[in-house]
Amino acid sequence: MTEKVLIVDDEQDFLDALSERMRARDMEVTTSTSATDALKKAEKGSYDAIVLDLMMPGMDGLEALQELKKNNPELQVILLTGHATVEKGIEAMKLGATDFLEKPADLKTLTEKIKNAHARKMILVEKQTEEKIRSILAVKGW
Repeated sequence: MTEKVLIVDDEQDFLDALSERMRARDMEVTTSTSATDALKKAEKGSYDAIVLDLMMPGMDGLEALQELKKNNPELQVILLTGHATVEKGIEAMKLGATDFLEKPADLKTLTEKIKNAHARKMILVEKQTEEKIRSILAVKGW
């Protein structure tokens, strides 16, 4: 199954290069150059993983992460940064990031993390479906 990924970074050249490499790995890629645009795309579409730059003008990656998780707690968000600190990594994980990688990210590692995020999302969706079915059965009394 093809992974659907939203890549968010304010550096267009980096965004173009990374999205091209992910497409070459048979991923369905959508891109965004701002956090606010990414929030709109995440509301409209369904993604297996969101790869989000930490340092962006306007709304940064941590703020975007909070909004994304508030609107959809099941989202799998991988933060990328060229300015990694232990504090930012810890804060990102506390806010619900799936992972935290330093730029330039190793493509094999990033690909594996996206595939793992896809698998986690599928498990979450399956659990939610089971809960809905149980709820319907309890209400209907079948």
